[in-house]
Amino acid sequence: MLSSLPPREREIVDILYENGPSTVPEIAAALSDALSGSAIRAMLKRLEGKGFVSREHSDRGFLYAPCVEGKAASKSALSQVVRVFFNGSPTSAAAALLGMQDEMSASELDELEKLIAEARDARRS
Repeated sequence: MLSSLPPREREIVDILYENGPSTVPEIAAALSDALSGSAIRAMLKRLEGKGFVSREHSDRGFLYAPCVEGKAASKSALSQVVRVFFNGSPTSAAAALLGMQDEMSASELDELEKLIAEARDARRS
């Protein structure tokens, strides 16, 4: 899904997830390096055509927002990270997260335990 986008288009979509609906100048200010407004508009038009971005008129000009639900985008991004950095192994990725337990609160560790129990229950049914 989002992982199939070229890096610059992906960066624009990431900016929209982080900052919410944005204008072209706001997107330009958040990019890692300078890009002309017309180049940004061209990419936004492509992203709109691909169904990743929507455009709405406002008093500040056109506002662009991501179309893909945040949870689906997160899952897509995480799948990419697991594939690239953990050889496709969710277990290795989870182990890496658990290696960060010093940075996790007790409630976050409890939440992980709860999610694992729910995943086990779901596999049984």
